Amino acid sequence: MNVVRAISLLLVAAALSACAGKPARSDAPVADTVVPAAASEPVATDAVDAPDAAPAAESTATATASANAGAEAAPPAGQAGASAATADAGDQDDFDALYGSNAATADASAYDPWEPLNRKVHAFNNAVDRGVARPLATAYTHVVPRFARTGVSNFFSNLRSPLTITNQLLQGRPGDAWDTLGRFLMNSTLGIGGLFDPASKAMVPRRNEDFGQTLGAWGWRRSRYVELPFFGPRTVRDVFGLAGDIPLSPIRTIEEDKVRIGLQGLQLVDTRAQLMALDDIRDSAVDEYALTRDAWLQRRNYQIENDLRGKRERGSDDANSPIPVDAMPMPQWSN
Repeated sequence: MNVVRAISLLLVAAALSACAGKPARSDAPVADTVVPAAASEPVATDAVDAPDAAPAAESTATATASANAGAEAAPPAGQAGASAATADAGDQDDFDALYGSNAATADASAYDPWEPLNRKVHAFNNAVDRGVARPLATAYTHVVPRFARTGVSNFFSNLRSPLTITNQLLQGRPGDAWDTLGRFLMNSTLGIGGLFDPASKAMVPRRNEDFGQTLGAWGWRRSRYVELPFFGPRTVRDVFGLAGDIPLSPIRTIEEDKVRIGLQGLQLVDTRAQLMALDDIRDSAVDEYALTRDAWLQRRNYQIENDLRGKRERGSDDANSPIPVDAMPMPQWSN
């Protein structure tokens, strides 16, 4: 029995040894074709890196989209400069409409040694303007129709023609004086006392001249700035010019006080109504006094420079001259 048991154990050990010597069998099928390494895709690598690569790709796409959005929101430097230049050009057009197309070339340096006193007078004038003149002008524009206001402006502009003619002759401009005389006669007759303006339809140019401009054309160019109570911005040259304008004021020759003062008040309200377009600019200015002074001096210098040009080179006159002397109720100095 012992011999049989020993033989059986030897046979089992031999069988186990034979099984252990065979190679391990693989369950995966063997590919019949070989794919080149350059064309093959790293499937195993992609499968392992896919969970981490997806957030990275999403972050990259988000960053790219943000950069594109930023590029669209922020214009290029050249485009931004062009936009700023366009805005400046628009501001210049507005300024040209008010002060003349060549005002930027005029010598507008502010000669203002009396600035402390001028600022006090300016504050007083602003108080009077906001308390009396502006409300009256606002009510005037709301109550009186536009065609009637235009007729009032035409009437007072026509009354200034003798003053303009005289100063044009003093400046040595007989051709302009002849045109202004033709305007005066045409508007006074066909325009029913100047209420209508047929001369403009006939292409006769309108000029506004005063003795302050004549003094400037004679050579008194640079003059210190001064602001007068009620009269507003002036220069010393223009203060002397008032003395030359007073004798030529048609309204001031009216002896009836009620009629004269009534016409002067109406002219003053009409003049203030024409300046209402500047109220928003003045109210939003950081230094309203400096804005008023510089703009007025630039405009005044443009008027004088315009008088010195030839008739063909001369630009259009500014319809809004300084507050005329006949618009202020003043004593009759000639009496």
